[in-house]
Amino acid sequence: MKQLDESLLAGLPPFSLLQRGDIREILDQATPKRVEAGTEFFHEGHDAERFYLLLDGYIRVVKVTPTGEQIIALHISPGQLFGIAPALSRDTYPATAISVAESIALSWPVRLWADFTTRYQGFATESYRTLGERLGEMQSRITELATQAVEQRIATALLRLVNQSGRKTDQGIEIAFPITRLNISEMTGTTLHTVSRLLSAWERDGIVASRRKHIVITDPHRLMLLSTPES
Repeated sequence: MKQLDESLLAGLPPFSLLQRGDIREILDQATPKRVEAGTEFFHEGHDAERFYLLLDGYIRVVKVTPTGEQIIALHISPGQLFGIAPALSRDTYPATAISVAESIALSWPVRLWADFTTRYQGFATESYRTLGERLGEMQSRITELATQAVEQRIATALLRLVNQSGRKTDQGIEIAFPITRLNISEMTGTTLHTVSRLLSAWERDGIVASRRKHIVITDPHRLMLLSTPES
């Protein structure tokens, strides 16, 4: 990875507290990987052999319930670590990571995790902070499933995706990666029929627009109101 300038990574959470020389040492042990959309980086339950830093693209983290249902736990944006099983004291991956757009990542053998977190204090601090934020997001998702009505959950899920990846277009704010109605149902614990019914109604009302697996929020304020419980 000598061709990758460490200054390009200095602002990312794992490296933001490190000196340039420390970043260089970590990069020199990395292996790059390019993955096509729809391809797994790793599979739930498989031996955790490597951990990753996403440079470009988006990752969908998927879990399978004991009854065989697939749920989308979260999405990973560029600049984030993923597959960090050793941070959870696991030797297998707790979920499946699927690229939802062509993605580029760096990876390291898991045997280096303990060395990195011991030798580079800033790496440990920022990595575990990211992990804490991710666990907090998942806790919020669980709370939403338990307390919010379906309409609120779907609106909240779309707003979360906009905050993570939204990009402005002439129509509004577009979620930057492909997302289907089935994906939304797997994120929100509801049926595909319910998601389709609500999104169709919101399209008629001018709140969202969808085309070819892409969703644009055309009226973010009204969507935010839909995500808020009535007093």
